[in-house]
Amino acid sequence: MARPNSDWTRDEHILAFNLYCKIPFGTIHVNNPRIIQLAKLLGRSVGAVSYKLANFSRLDPTQRARGIRGMPHGAKGEEEVWNEFNSNPESLAFESQRLFAKLSGRRLEDVAEIDENELPKEGLERERLVRLRVNQHFFRAVVLASYGFRCCVTGIDAPQLLVAGHIIPWATDATQRMNPRNGLCLNALHDKAFDRGIMVIADDFTVHFADSLRSTSTGYAENLNWLLKYEGQKITLPKKFAPNLELLAKHRRLCQQKEAFSG
Repeated sequence: MARPNSDWTRDEHILAFNLYCKIPFGTIHVNNPRIIQLAKLLGRSVGAVSYKLANFSRLDPTQRARGIRGMPHGAKGEEEVWNEFNSNPESLAFESQRLFAKLSGRRLEDVAEIDENELPKEGLERERLVRLRVNQHFFRAVVLASYGFRCCVTGIDAPQLLVAGHIIPWATDATQRMNPRNGLCLNALHDKAFDRGIMVIADDFTVHFADSLRSTSTGYAENLNWLLKYEGQKITLPKKFAPNLELLAKHRRLCQQKEAFSG
């Protein structure tokens, strides 16, 4: 049943936030198939859903820094959902995925593209793994969409080669696991270099590699040069959820305890 003029419920705000996170900012318009789909599921106009997604930008620090502020007097429900995500991202991310699965008549495992062979048949362990996989799927979707599905170092846009890497690893700080500002969209090779602590990103967003990397590889200079040619270049910043400078600094400090960087 269409409800174009009724107030938005908490669940509807969560669903709108979910989609805001998972599509590139430049694709928030009435012709986007995913916005059309959500509008149909909610029984609202496409314009209303598009407007709602765009208005979340007023709460996004990255958008404000770009001078994009949405409507100055948005709904209270937008602020409540945004603040809830900031305070408990794992819980809200999972709830948003669960709500979408229910609304679209699909299994949560299917929405999160979980391989059933990786799960126990039933029980608490299955529930734990489903929650973990659902949130990992959400994090990847948000980070890749924020960067426009391109590696922030090289510009590679082949999804099969892209990784939603954590600045501070998943296992190191539970409070940052679902924070999209703790994420970088990288190709698999540069992600491995970053994860291994031989690539860092400076406060000016330039890329730097460990000095040891230049002396440990022999016979594959051409491949190594492709990796290292981005030394000193700036990453492409996302239009949503820009990387947190404090987290990048923490990553550098951890790396510099083991490696030397001349950049």
